[in-house]
Amino acid sequence: MATVLSVSGSPSVSSRTGKLLRHLDARLAAQGHEVLPLDVRAIPAEALLGADFRHPAIVEATELFARADGVVIGTPVYKAAYSGVLKALLDLLPQYALAGKTVLPLATGGTTAHVLAIDYALRPVLSSMGAAHIVQGWFTLDKDLTAHEDGTLTIAPAADEALNQVFDRFATALGRAPLPAMAG
Repeated sequence: MATVLSVSGSPSVSSRTGKLLRHLDARLAAQGHEVLPLDVRAIPAEALLGADFRHPAIVEATELFARADGVVIGTPVYKAAYSGVLKALLDLLPQYALAGKTVLPLATGGTTAHVLAIDYALRPVLSSMGAAHIVQGWFTLDKDLTAHEDGTLTIAPAADEALNQVFDRFATALGRAPLPAMAG
């Protein structure tokens, strides 16, 4: 099975984006994939903002990218673009950190006005980093994701169906059989 790096680019501890990624992580792990979760907000700000390539957290993140066969990158959308903390991390990775990798971009946001942020803001950066294949990404409205106190996530039925199709394409691109449908 594949090793998948699951990167949450949300600066918030209670992020719907992060919960969506961890929900996907569980699904991938249940299929036998090794999942490596990475919350960019956990990387010290001084390392990210100071462009400290030698900081142990940046070195570790770089090694996680190198280990992965596939990468899921999730971000909330702010001002029609992906998050600043995600941008700071991507800027510190080697130019071709995604070479040979299958990438699934995911985004969340409060309005459909930001639905194209994946294609116009994130996809060009991922492509410039050498991704072998960028699977069609998906934007999910915040209102379609309900986070519960126990850490679980409920996904609205229509959004869940769309996400299932996206995840199946990602699994196929990884060279594996499609994943079973998620329970929202």
